[in-house]
Amino acid sequence: MTTETTRSSATDTTAVDPRDIPVVILCGGMGTRLREASEKLPKPLVDIGGKPVLWHIMKTYEHYGFRKFVLCLGYKSDLIKNYFLAYREQVADFTLRLADDHTPRFHNTVGDEDWEVTFAETGLLTGTGARLRRVAQYLTGPRFMITYGDGVGAINVADVLADHVRSGRIGTVTGVRPSSRYGELVTEGNAVTQFAEKPPATGWVSGGYFVFEREFVDKYLDDDPSTMLERHPLQQLARDSQLTLHTHEGFWMGMDTFRDWTELNQLWDAGAAPWRVWAD
Repeated sequence: MTTETTRSSATDTTAVDPRDIPVVILCGGMGTRLREASEKLPKPLVDIGGKPVLWHIMKTYEHYGFRKFVLCLGYKSDLIKNYFLAYREQVADFTLRLADDHTPRFHNTVGDEDWEVTFAETGLLTGTGARLRRVAQYLTGPRFMITYGDGVGAINVADVLADHVRSGRIGTVTGVRPSSRYGELVTEGNAVTQFAEKPPATGWVSGGYFVFEREFVDKYLDDDPSTMLERHPLQQLARDSQLTLHTHEGFWMGMDTFRDWTELNQLWDAGAAPWRVWAD
């Protein structure tokens, strides 16, 4: 096979099956700025509309055909494991005979998800880059997706993947324009000519939702437990001209504070959650 043929194959988006691509979700954070909602929970289990934010993220990926997940666990990892171990029991109808082996007999398929979930213990205080490095053995295939376990967006992750494959680069990051927390005043002299309650940011910021070629783990990450993905690894990748920007103009929101949690729940309860791309 010639080099030209190999390059063409690597950038052929029709040959990419999302079912074969692992989706890494960083789930190790403590959520210290979200104490009102997460004092007894790891941040990815904080709920939106009665379901953990982690579930919302996984449903987004599932909608676009992804089914293999690798959860990088840390703080209160046992609660995340137990949530999934008891997943079906929490939502399905079942009968339990307490006179025998106490095995539930389920009456419907509610709670069945076409997911394969790997639970990886990556340390309590480990940096995001080091967490990724510690799950290298589960990153099968030529590339993988990765995102944070505390933000939601109406993001077409299949388009993110397609942009990445077309670029031929090692990494791709989704750029978003989150709304400002403060009202912006447009003025002429001492007269206010425009009042924008929550104007979008003017530049692009990282919204997560990355794609990387497998070689990124070996070339840009090391075994230092303090390694942060967002510092040297991504900065060096950008300096090497190996980082592609996928732009997303639509809804995106990180759940960093109690205020964010409240706003996301209000959107969900009103039936106006922009990230809800999946059907019930």
